[in-house]
Amino acid sequence: MQIRTIQCFVIAALAGVAALPVVAQAPAEVSLTRFDCSNNAAPADIGRFSDTMAYEGKKLQLTASCYLIRHADQFLIWDTGYPAAAPGVPADRAVKVTLVEQLAQLKIKPEQINYVGISHYHGDHTGQAASFPQATLLIGQGDWDVLKGPTPSGTTNAAPLKHWLDGAGKSEPVAKDKDVFGDGTVVMLDMPGHTPGHHSLLVKLKEKGNVLLTGDQAHFRENYESNGVPTFNFNRGDTLASFDRFKQLAKNLNATVVIQHDPRDIDKLPAFPAAAK
Repeated sequence: MQIRTIQCFVIAALAGVAALPVVAQAPAEVSLTRFDCSNNAAPADIGRFSDTMAYEGKKLQLTASCYLIRHADQFLIWDTGYPAAAPGVPADRAVKVTLVEQLAQLKIKPEQINYVGISHYHGDHTGQAASFPQATLLIGQGDWDVLKGPTPSGTTNAAPLKHWLDGAGKSEPVAKDKDVFGDGTVVMLDMPGHTPGHHSLLVKLKEKGNVLLTGDQAHFRENYESNGVPTFNFNRGDTLASFDRFKQLAKNLNATVVIQHDPRDIDKLPAFPAAAK
């Protein structure tokens, strides 16, 4: 009788534990900061940004942007812009204020960066990657394969990524989409066409809402609105398919689209050093 009484007590106690409400884990705090990673070049001819000759004889000021995504106590740098001034780097190709210097204004050290995400392998997106050798490199599988291949395309800039290409740093080639932090707040989106492994980035913010960073899916607003395909894109069909997916995502998520090269989109995010949250 005594044993049965004890068994009943244990069963009742376990049932009580099972009935306790499950406390949901609070979502991580996410913020998005824009850095200036441009060399401030003068307005340039944009004819090559259309394979249907839509911009013949036209010029436009373009910029280069890099981004810091803070996810709780972890950090992702998205794109690393033009290179810093260094021997062998032409003065008109170098940035005046580096990513490391801008991070210092936020009291963040290079070794605190967990991930460096590269939208694609062009030099205005890879320029300062080598400043973060401790970080895990996230790059599209298609681009990684080209960079690791015997004859990389002339449009690639592998030098800033040499640390990872040689195996000295941790890398993760991304074949499709990637949920960077595992909770759906920061997602690399597979958008091939501009390059074989080109990706855009989705950032879900509590106050600002959803933000889509284009990478080079489009270079300026007119290019975005008309689904323009630059003459130097890797694959026209893939570019158009990616445009369709990107715009459907923007519509379904009611997202703010930030075209990384268009100066007119800079004000969609707070001015540095403030962050969108």
